[in-house]
Amino acid sequence: MRMLLKFGMDTELGNAAIRNGTVGPLLERVMGELKPEAAFFATEGGRRTGYVFFEMTDVTDIPRVCEPLYMELGAEILLTPAMSPGDVAAGLGKLG
Repeated sequence: MRMLLKFGMDTELGNAAIRNGTVGPLLERVMGELKPEAAFFATEGGRRTGYVFFEMTDVTDIPRVCEPLYMELGAEILLTPAMSPGDVAAGLGKLG
């Protein structure tokens, strides 16, 4: 299932990760594991925020996806199922 992973970094932990050079390798590792369809980075509510669209095949992948961001960046995380326009059309077609 396509998922949107939205994560907002804790400012102090994010600052420390930038200063000590660990944020780049962490994000590269996460992106390498998720192989996202798309990934964007911005600010939201004053926090560094990532928006990553990826395919999740099993709910048991949630800890693998989330824990590095929790542990290393103190991230606040939201996982949300996401649909493409084709998915929406297919879903509407099932309404009958």
